[in-house]
Amino acid sequence: MSVTLVVASSGIGLFARDTAERDLAANSRVFDKIIASREGQMADAGEVVARDFGFREAFATGDAATLVSALQSLRDRARVSEAAIVQLDGSVIASGAGGAIDGAAMLGRLESGQTSGVVSLDGTEALAAAVPIEMPDLAGWLVLVNTLGPDDMTQLSRLSAVAVEAKVVDRSRLAPHLAAVPLGEIVEVDSDDGERLVRVSPIASLQDGREPRLVLAHSLGAALARYTSLRIVLLLISVAGVLGGAWAAIRLSRGIAQPLQSLAEAARAFGGGAVSKVKVEGAVEVRSLAASFNTMVDAVEEREQQVMHASLHDALTGLPNRRFFIEKLDRAVQRQNDNHQSFVAFIDVDDFKAINDAMGHPLGDELLRSVARSLQDRFPDAMVARFGGDEFGLLLSGLEPGADCASLARTLETKLNREMTIDGRGVLVSASVGIAIGPQDADSSDGLLKCADLALYRAKNDGKGAYHFFEPELDAEASRRRRMEIDLRRAIRDGDFELYFQPLFSISQNRVKGFEALMRWPHKEQGMISPATFIPIAEESGLIVQLGEWAMREACRQAAHWPDDISVAVNISPRQLAADGLATCIAQALAQTGLSASRLELEITESVFIGNVEKTLKILHSLQSLGVRVALDDFGTGYSSLSYLRSFPFDKIKIDQSFVRALEEGGSAHAIVRAITTLADALGMETLAEGVETQELLDALQKEGCDMIQGYLISRPVPGAEVAGLLGALQPAEARVAVG
Repeated sequence: MSVTLVVASSGIGLFARDTAERDLAANSRVFDKIIASREGQMADAGEVVARDFGFREAFATGDAATLVSALQSLRDRARVSEAAIVQLDGSVIASGAGGAIDGAAMLGRLESGQTSGVVSLDGTEALAAAVPIEMPDLAGWLVLVNTLGPDDMTQLSRLSAVAVEAKVVDRSRLAPHLAAVPLGEIVEVDSDDGERLVRVSPIASLQDGREPRLVLAHSLGAALARYTSLRIVLLLISVAGVLGGAWAAIRLSRGIAQPLQSLAEAARAFGGGAVSKVKVEGAVEVRSLAASFNTMVDAVEEREQQVMHASLHDALTGLPNRRFFIEKLDRAVQRQNDNHQSFVAFIDVDDFKAINDAMGHPLGDELLRSVARSLQDRFPDAMVARFGGDEFGLLLSGLEPGADCASLARTLETKLNREMTIDGRGVLVSASVGIAIGPQDADSSDGLLKCADLALYRAKNDGKGAYHFFEPELDAEASRRRRMEIDLRRAIRDGDFELYFQPLFSISQNRVKGFEALMRWPHKEQGMISPATFIPIAEESGLIVQLGEWAMREACRQAAHWPDDISVAVNISPRQLAADGLATCIAQALAQTGLSASRLELEITESVFIGNVEKTLKILHSLQSLGVRVALDDFGTGYSSLSYLRSFPFDKIKIDQSFVRALEEGGSAHAIVRAITTLADALGMETLAEGVETQELLDALQKEGCDMIQGYLISRPVPGAEVAGLLGALQPAEARVAVG
C-alpha cells in the first residue's frame, strides 16, 4: 500500500507537471494566434483607410490637418495606441496622441515587404501592422501600433485557460536565466516565487536592431496545488486499504493508476499539438479530472476555431475576406489548365458612398449584406468574398472549356442591377463587374486579380451597371495611364501647362464680354495633349486640385491686364469643390492679382450635386459671397434638376453644345433651348450657348432668346498673349459677326 501511495503521488506530480507544460504550450499557441489576429485586425482597419480616396488625396496634396484628423479617427476607431504614416524617407506623420515611433528604423523592414511585427513606442514594446499606401505607386505606409506593456499583456493573459504571466522583452534586456532558455522549448527555472515553467519564443520585429521575445511563465507550484485534494483522498484511501486488506489495495490501484496513466499520455499528446481526449472512468476524482481535461481540450479547440474564423471572414457580411479568397484562388490556380478554367469576378457597387450619405450607414450596411446574400443564393457553389468597402469577389473554379462565361456574366449583371428592398425601402442598386478567366488571362492569383481589376475599371468607365471581360489592351492602357500620371506630376512640378482663352460673345451687345480659361499641355515629347486625355487622369489621381489652383491663379493674373469690362471664366472640378481650401485659394488669387471679384466667373458641372447636395449648396453660397459669379456648365446633359436652379441663384446657365448642334436638325431642339432661355430669364440668369460654329446657329439662338454664345464662329481658343489682339479685332462697332 505504501508503494502504491508513493507511485500514485509520483504519478500525480508527473501528471501535474505534464499538465502545466501542456497548458503552457497550448496557451503559447493561443497567444501567437491572438497576436496574429490583432495584427490582422489592425491591418484590415488600416487597409480600409489606406485605400480611401480622400485619405490618399490628402496624402498626395500634403494636407497635414486632414491626415492627422484621419489618423486620430483611425486610432480611436481601431482602439490602438497610435496610428501614423511612415514616409519613404523615414519621416513620420503621427496622430499626435500616442507615443513616438522611429520611422527610420522601420524603413528597411517595410521596404523589404514586411508588414507586421514589434516596434518601440516611447520605450514600450508595441505590436505594429503596416499597410502600403499606393497611388498607384508606393508612397508610404500606414502603421497602426498597440502597446504590449504589462497592463496590455495582463489583459491578453485573461484570455488563457490557466494563469499565465506574459511579457514581451527585447533580447538585450532578458535576465540571464531567461536568456539561456532555448527558443520555443519549455524549461523549469527557479525564481523568488518558486519553481516555474518558462517558454521563450521569438516575435517578428518591424524595426532594425531589435529582437523581441515573448516570455510565458506558469507557476509549477500552483499547478501542483490543484491536486492537493486528490492526494488527501489517496491518503485516506490508503488508510482504508490497510484496514480493508490487499483486495482494497488492488481495487484502488486499478481505479486510479490506469486512468492517470491515460490522462498523462493524453496530456503529453495535447502538449505536442494533437487533440487528444481520455475516457471518463475510474475513481470519482479521476473521472472528474478526466472530464475537466476533456472540457479544457474542447474549450481550447473552440477558441482556436473562433480565432481562425475571425481572421478569415468579414465581420459585417459573414463572407470570407480577401485573405481567404486569395488562399482559395491560389489553390484553384494550381489546378487550372485548359480543361479546368477559373472564373474570377471583381464586383464594385456603384455610387455606394452617395447611398451611404443620402440614406445613412445602417442602411448602407444592410445593402451590403443584401448584395452578399444575393450572390451566395445565386451562386451557391462559388467562393464569394467581401474585399472591403463596397467591393466583392466571386470565384468559380474547375469550369470546362465549353462553359458559357458570358452567360455567367449576364446572370451576375441581372442579379446585381435591380431594385432591392432594404428595411422596407426600395433602393435601386447597380454594380460594375470586371471578369478574368484563367489560365488564358493569367496563370497566377495576383495576375487574375489584376486582370479583373482592370476589367472593372473599364466597366465603370463605360457607364457603370455593366460587366466587362479582361482584354490585353486594358493592361497596355493601364500602363499608358500610369505613365501619363507620372508625366502629369512632372509637368505640374516644372510648370509646363498653359492657359488658352476662348471669347464669350454677347449677342445683344455685339461684343466680347469675357473669356473662358482652357488648360493646355504642350508635352515635351508628345506635343500638345488634349484635355480630354489628361483631365480624367488628373481627376482620378487627385492632381486636378493642384492643376485647378494653378489655373485659378494664372487666369486671374492674366485677366488683371485686360480691360475692366472683360471677365474671365474658370472651370471648377467636383474634386476641387469637395476639397478644403477652394474659397481661400480664390480669395488669395484675387488679392495677389488685384482682379475685381465681379470679373471672375466659376463654371461648375451638374455632377457636383451627386452625393451631399446640402453640403455642395453651402460651398457654392460661400463662394458667391466672395463676390464672384457662378455658372452652371453643360446644363441638360448630366444630373439636371430644376431644384438646383431653385436652391441656388446661378448667374449664368451654359447650354450644352449637343442641344446647339441639334438646332440644325430641327425637331424638339428649338423647344428645349427656348424652354431653357425662358426659364433662365424668369430666374434672372443669363444663358450662353456652347459650340456655335455657323451664322445659322447664331441666328437660331438669337431667335430663341439666348443671351451669349461661345464657339469657333467667334474664335478658337488662343494663347494669353493673343487676347489683346483678338479683342481689338472683335470689339469695333462693325464686328465681323452680323447680329440681328
